[in-house]
Amino acid sequence: MDGKTPHIKKPDWLKIKLGNNDNFSRTGKIIESKRLCTICQSGRCPNLGECWNKGTATFMIGGDICTRSCKFCNTKTGKPRPLDREEPSKVANSVLQLGLKHAVITSVDRDDLPDYGAHHWAETIRQIKKRNPGTSIEVLIPDFNGKYELLDLIIQASPDIISHNMETVERLTPQIRSVAKYHTSMEVLKHVSQSGIPVKSGVMLGLGETREEVISLMDDLIASGCFLLSIGQYLQPSKKNVQVAEYIHPSTFKELKSIAEMKGFKHVESSPLVRSSYHSIDFLWKDRPLTGTF
Repeated sequence: MDGKTPHIKKPDWLKIKLGNNDNFSRTGKIIESKRLCTICQSGRCPNLGECWNKGTATFMIGGDICTRSCKFCNTKTGKPRPLDREEPSKVANSVLQLGLKHAVITSVDRDDLPDYGAHHWAETIRQIKKRNPGTSIEVLIPDFNGKYELLDLIIQASPDIISHNMETVERLTPQIRSVAKYHTSMEVLKHVSQSGIPVKSGVMLGLGETREEVISLMDDLIASGCFLLSIGQYLQPSKKNVQVAEYIHPSTFKELKSIAEMKGFKHVESSPLVRSSYHSIDFLWKDRPLTGTF
C-alpha cells in the first residue's frame, strides 16, 4: 500500500450491475434538480446501479468537499463552501418525491465549523421526519471529534439507526483515516448505544488486515454496544487512493458473517460488494421496535 504495490487484477465476483431502468433515471433527475449530493456518486459506490434502479439513494449533506483526506475515500477534500441552509428541506422533499420507506443520510466531515455540522445534521433529520412521518431514517455520522454534546444533538433528533463506520482495524487506522482515531470512534459508538438507539458500523477488507484483527474489531464493537455490522471489500476508487492489498474471496465473507452472528451481532451484511448503506432497510427488524435496546 506504499505506491509500489503491484496492481492486483479484479476477480470475476466483483462485477458491477449498471443502472438501466426508469427508476434509475428518475432518481438521478430528482437528485440533480435539488442540487443534492449523494455518497453513491462521490464514493463511486459499486451498488449505485442496483440502488438507483430501486429508487433509493444515500444523501450526503454538508456539501461535497470534505475537510479530511482519508486514503480510501474519493470525496473531494479542501475548504468547503458555506452550508446550504435550505438543504434539510431539500433532502426531506426529495425523500418524499422518491417515496422512500427508509432514508439514509451521511455527510462530509466539516471540521471547519464550530459544531462540525451537528446542528445542520439534526435539522435535516427533523425535516425528514416532519415531511415523511412514515419513513424510517438511518444516519451515517462522522465522529464530531468525539464531543458528546454534539452527538446528543443527533440522538435527540431520534433517527431509527445511528451508524458510524470504523472502516478498518486498529493497526491500519492511522494509515487509512486521516484524522479519525480508532478509540474515539469506539467511544462514539458506545455513547450512542447508551441512548437506546440501535448502533451500526461498517468495515472494509482488503487493506492488509489479518483475520485475527477483524475478529478483534468485532469484539470491540460488541463491547461498545454496536450490534449491527456491514463488511465489504475495499475497492480503490481512483489512482490517488490507497491500492487494494488483497481481494477477499466471498467464502471468507460468509465465514466472517457466521463468526459475527455467533458473537452476538443482530444483523450482518457481509459480501464483497456490501457498503455501509447497502440493504440498509434490512437492518430494521420486523420483530422489534425501531428504537430501544436489544
